[in-house]
Amino acid sequence: MQQSVTRLLAVLLAAVLFLLPGCGAAGGEPEETTLVYGSGDYTSINPALYEHGEVNLLLFSGLTARDGENKIIPGLAEKWEYDRDSLTYTFTLRKGVKWHDGEPFTAADVKFTLEAILAPENLSEIASNYEDIAAIETPDDHTVRITLSSPNAAMLDYLAIGILPKHLLEGKDLVTDPFNQAPVGTGPYKLVSWDAGQSIVLERNPDYYAGTPKIGRIIFKIVPDEKARAMQLRSGELDLAQVSPQDARSFGDAEGFTVYDMKTSDYRGVLYNFNHPLFAKYRELPNALSYAVDRQAIVDSVLLGKGRPAYSPLQSGPYNNPAVEKFQYDPVKTRAMLEAAGWRQGSDGVYQKDGDRLAFTIHCPEGDPVRVDMANICAQQFSEAGADVTVSIDSEIDWAGQAAYLIGWGSPFDPDDHTYKVFGTGQAANYGNYSNPRVDDLLGKARGTDVSADRMKYYQAFQEALTDDLPYTFLAYADAVYVTKDRVQGIAPDTVLGHHGVGIFWNVKDWTLA
Repeated sequence: MQQSVTRLLAVLLAAVLFLLPGCGAAGGEPEETTLVYGSGDYTSINPALYEHGEVNLLLFSGLTARDGENKIIPGLAEKWEYDRDSLTYTFTLRKGVKWHDGEPFTAADVKFTLEAILAPENLSEIASNYEDIAAIETPDDHTVRITLSSPNAAMLDYLAIGILPKHLLEGKDLVTDPFNQAPVGTGPYKLVSWDAGQSIVLERNPDYYAGTPKIGRIIFKIVPDEKARAMQLRSGELDLAQVSPQDARSFGDAEGFTVYDMKTSDYRGVLYNFNHPLFAKYRELPNALSYAVDRQAIVDSVLLGKGRPAYSPLQSGPYNNPAVEKFQYDPVKTRAMLEAAGWRQGSDGVYQKDGDRLAFTIHCPEGDPVRVDMANICAQQFSEAGADVTVSIDSEIDWAGQAAYLIGWGSPFDPDDHTYKVFGTGQAANYGNYSNPRVDDLLGKARGTDVSADRMKYYQAFQEALTDDLPYTFLAYADAVYVTKDRVQGIAPDTVLGHHGVGIFWNVKDWTLA
């Protein structure tokens, strides 16, 4: 009897030890762990329609991928060939890849996704990236041939976009389908639940082609306000979040936290709406006003030195033209340029021309204190130079109706990214309705050659043309400041991040929680 009891106790003890964290898991699976990330809000997740969002990197995979130096590496395609004569890429897809619902990934999914992006009715904000695709062929389930109508040097970069499942979306309205709130991908994590405005819960994908992630679960806790994120980091509600430089200061010497000051290609600027009566009529204004802003003061006071003054959308990459005009702070020059263009100060000190006052509002998004602070400094300095400028903090963006907006753009990838679709006439991300035939010509030529020396020539000339006829008052490149609990291990701090600091999860598969 005693021996039986002893054996029973031993079995029970072994079972308890087996279930305790860190003591193992069935089949050698990694132990269950959870990381809570302070995230902005989402209303829809679909990489073919909306390029923004850190969550895309976790749920979806592309034909290609990017490494820690933002170089193109194989993704869902294990290899590819390019025939220069026919402008044709041939991709060989990985075998055995599964969608999160267990269905097999095939070449048909790739064709479906690219055609969905290009379909006008879907209003994809990235459609211009793929407009050179002339034909997509799928000779078998694991081969995709993409033929271009003209060269596009950035195509491999753009094929890192997340691929969508044809079997769930074929024949559906891509814009309104419930899939956008219950996405299914092939990425390292899959969706478990989405409580709108509260949280998005992901769990690791054991079938991920690059190997099972070590962290079992990631919760995107929706905390749009950066100050609130900082508070929740301190209270222990969050493990990781991007915060403002001001809020990051309190974590510098705080025990149990690590602060990552990561370089980005992410710049801020005052976007002018050239369909607005003021800027449609007086194209001289952006250039004149750009001398009225003290960019270094913005870097010092708003970014606390975590950034640098901006003068070009390509400033952070190898195609930058350092010889272009920098628009150094010179309000006297602003006044001189305005007066040379026929503007005269009224009795209230505000410049006027042809019965129009130099008065407008800079709009910026709520929950982004950095942009709000930048907008307020710009408004003050524009006003000191003879303009009447106010700031509006908005929950929604009225691209058509507003005169100016505190924009954020940037990409660490190919120079075509966030230039062609942002400054090209009529392109989907050209929110300021900017149009310059010289800019259009140079961006088209740069996209159409893969000869590095020629691309350098075209992009440098593009920057000169843009400087002569500014679409924005470029302000500053902002570092992405992330704060984590020390237990989060594996972040690659030297990776240059993109727009809004997106990209920190590029190697999430290898992260661990200590």
